[in-house]
Amino acid sequence: MTVVDVHAHVFPEIGRAEARRITGSDDAPWLRTTDGPDAGMMMAGTAEYRPVRRTLWDPAARVADLDRLGVDVQVLSSTPLLFGYGLETARAADWCRTVNDHILRYAAHAPGRLAPLCQVPLQDTEAACEAVSEAVRQGFHGVHIGNHLGDRDLDDGALLEFLAHCAEEDAAVLVHPWDLPSGPRHARYMLAWLAGMAGETHLTILSLILSGAFERLPASLRLLFAHGGGSFPYLLGRADNAWHRRDIVRADSPHPPSSYTDRFSVDSAVFDPKALRLLVDVMGAERVLLGSDHPFPLGEESIGRLVRESDLTPEERDAVLGGNAVRFFGLTRSPQKAAR
Repeated sequence: MTVVDVHAHVFPEIGRAEARRITGSDDAPWLRTTDGPDAGMMMAGTAEYRPVRRTLWDPAARVADLDRLGVDVQVLSSTPLLFGYGLETARAADWCRTVNDHILRYAAHAPGRLAPLCQVPLQDTEAACEAVSEAVRQGFHGVHIGNHLGDRDLDDGALLEFLAHCAEEDAAVLVHPWDLPSGPRHARYMLAWLAGMAGETHLTILSLILSGAFERLPASLRLLFAHGGGSFPYLLGRADNAWHRRDIVRADSPHPPSSYTDRFSVDSAVFDPKALRLLVDVMGAERVLLGSDHPFPLGEESIGRLVRESDLTPEERDAVLGGNAVRFFGLTRSPQKAAR
């Protein structure tokens, strides 16, 4: 069995001068590093954003981590701070190309072990589609996008056009919450991450369902939501109840929300065995993929432990730990097995 972690981030060693030159912004994200295992700082201009571990930018340290943790393959996505959705199109396209080139070089350190996803200038549909097509030719396994653009959710017409193009290119899509709710109520105790992220993903999934977007998107689209689908799996009964009882809820969706769980997948980053059990019961074991949020502190420290120690059947565990991801991301190569 191949163990595949589908939710893991990188932040390439992009310095401030390079970031400022490409984006034209003094507030552009960049990485400040020094020697040591935890000697990195994600920066936004002159502001310190978050301290980070060496594995975030050092592929040798990453592979050593994977060997220690018993993970054969990691699907790599950029840190959402790097998306660049606020840039004008030409600069955004150059920025995404730069980030993608860095990620390709990072993944090339261990072909078959590190599977890269690209990022795109999602604010411009034509440029985003061109970027995905180019990335597929370069060997990326799919694309990593934020769950919304300002007030536009993924059911927006232009964003649906982009998702349909991903289906045409056979590019898997990982959707990650970003641009989280702000203000005093979310500023305390990391509540923007603890509550805001779950709500953002829930909102996006329901927007796709209730708008009828899944009726218009190709069934071949491979769509994956991070963090266990946020609040969606646990509040699905509420959404179904509302669909049956209120015509305003079902106005654009011909079927109740529970009818659409076969149109997308989720990762397993829920950190609790009862939550994982419910997630598998709601989504089906074939649509849950191992995800850790590595190497951030809010991620699963012992990648896969929750799944391995769960009450899932052996067949379900094997599917979640790797079988589903191999199919979802087209990981046909056989990586060197990690140390167990």
